[in-house]
Amino acid sequence: MKQIQLSKPGGLENLKLTDTENPSLKDNEVLLKVYASSLNYHDLMVALGLIPTEDKRVPLSDAAGEILEVGKDVSKWAVGDKVMSMCFPNWVSGPPKYDLLSFIGDNQDGYATELISIPESAITKIPNNLNFKEAATLPCAGLTAWRALVDEGRLKSGETVLVQGTGGVSVFALQLAKTFGATVIATSSSEEKLEKLKSLGADHLINYKTHPEWGKEVLKITNNEGVDHVVEVGGAGTFSESVRCTKLAGHIALIGVLSGPSVSEIILPRIFLKQIRLSGIAMANQDSQIAMIDYLEKNEIKPEISDSFDLKDLGAAFQHQIDNKHFGKISIDIG
Repeated sequence: MKQIQLSKPGGLENLKLTDTENPSLKDNEVLLKVYASSLNYHDLMVALGLIPTEDKRVPLSDAAGEILEVGKDVSKWAVGDKVMSMCFPNWVSGPPKYDLLSFIGDNQDGYATELISIPESAITKIPNNLNFKEAATLPCAGLTAWRALVDEGRLKSGETVLVQGTGGVSVFALQLAKTFGATVIATSSSEEKLEKLKSLGADHLINYKTHPEWGKEVLKITNNEGVDHVVEVGGAGTFSESVRCTKLAGHIALIGVLSGPSVSEIILPRIFLKQIRLSGIAMANQDSQIAMIDYLEKNEIKPEISDSFDLKDLGAAFQHQIDNKHFGKISIDIG
């Protein structure tokens, strides 16, 4: 079979397409034919060597595919079942614990491969109204947005949500929020991408290049009240504005650090005076993923995929991501 391996110390030039033996199957495992994956920021950091990992690590944390074989102790799955991955394959239920947070494509080999053997507990079914490419966008980005707005945010109809940019988490959060009956304010530096966000249902649009203090624009839109939820993916470069535009007792879901990992401005007084609730979000457990799947089967949300690359062109796909040419998700065709 073919797979991509990442040689130390990382870097796109060190992503190598290799031929290797098919995986062996343990009694509690299934053999998965991987048809599709998708790119996440975490995958990019692994590929660039910013998250160090073992030599010849197989990257990518998302996958959807079909079960070709089951081990003799497997009871949940049968040959032919269509399934998708869990980014934290050991975190099945309950709160996070360090020993459950082995990240696939980082701490262990991921899905840039045609075949993989994986424990039966490390996968879920795919939504029955989505294909493999669409389902493969969900385990990281989709589930992160779900936990941010539903599990931690307890989103309700009529509330207001701010989403930042046009990456996978932000676009899915927009789509999800609209199905809940929320009002969505979306930001981007591209007028073209803002129009795409509008076509997905965004109620208000802000170009953050035109309005660098975009939190003030959010306050104008909300009659100086602020938003109920911020899906915060920017980090240092956006957090201060997120605090500015969050309403009294509102919620900020901290997800990404696209513009930097630390905030130099002292904003703690603004946080506690506004009584803002902060949630650190890193995907979720399997129970949450199953709840998301059930919801998606009852609501028409089609994940946005702007670009597709073959497995052999994984380096070019990451460069496309670096250049910020995508909208929503970048899909990797494997099968």
